Amino acid sequence: MRRAGILLTVLLTGCAGRDGSTLPGTLERDRIELVADTNEFIVTLPFTEGSTVKAGEVIVVQDRAISSATLDSARAQLAEAEARVEELKNGPRSTTIRASVARRDAARAQRDDAVRERDRLLGLVARSLVSKSEADRQVALAATAEANLREAEADLHELQEGTRSEQLAQARQAADSARANLASMQTTAARLEVRAPVDSIVDALPYHVGEKPPQGATIAVLLTNKAPYARIHVPEPMRARVKTGTGATIRIDGVQREFRGQVRFISSEAEFTPYYALTTADRSKLSFRAEVAFDDAAASSLPSGLPLDVSLELGAP
Repeated sequence: MRRAGILLTVLLTGCAGRDGSTLPGTLERDRIELVADTNEFIVTLPFTEGSTVKAGEVIVVQDRAISSATLDSARAQLAEAEARVEELKNGPRSTTIRASVARRDAARAQRDDAVRERDRLLGLVARSLVSKSEADRQVALAATAEANLREAEADLHELQEGTRSEQLAQARQAADSARANLASMQTTAARLEVRAPVDSIVDALPYHVGEKPPQGATIAVLLTNKAPYARIHVPEPMRARVKTGTGATIRIDGVQREFRGQVRFISSEAEFTPYYALTTADRSKLSFRAEVAFDDAAASSLPSGLPLDVSLELGAP
């Protein structure tokens, strides 16, 4: 890597030597890499490499079988949660309350019978006509019947009071959670159709139909349809005189006319050579990546990758 960097720096230095402000470069466009959100099989590639696509058009389609089942489950959970909210909002039905009243009355009758039998047996125990253990069993049965009555009365009271605000709030929160989960699932499912974010050209499709890219892998590379720019490398001795906005003349191989432009970006970090603890000789081998934007819209029709030369209008250091 260092050797390649030195060779490129020598090339740049040689070009600068012919014309101190002229640097070689290539015609480039902004690059967009689209990645796979899930590791599902690719089922469709609607476009081929080199195709022009509009913003929003589908470029890659991944298998949606699993996501469809997950979506159905999320929809069912949301429907259940919303039904629970409606149930609590409407409160118990009159038939449910009448059934609870009947259960309360039945429990009261059982309690009364158990109490009468308890009292009868206790009277017989006092006259030594039955054993105390038999009376004790009836005492326990009467206590159980009393507890059952209290439980039935509490259930009836709860129904008559209606739904508590806390219960309704909890049900609504559960419905909101189910709704958010469904929205998340729908977003994930939608991403199985990878779409172009802007008008662009399909530069590369690394995977084919039937392949299963890992999550996070690049599955499409696009080049924007915006105006291209010239990518150059500025030698270190020239760096202090090049700034954002520096004017430039661009000459492209195979194109008769010249284009005007200006530096839109220049890196603050050197490339190809470590940039710490350098001698004066080492510093002269450094270069800084820069991008020169075209002022002329006619450059938009030119293909990417063309070699070019950029003459910079250098300012004072």
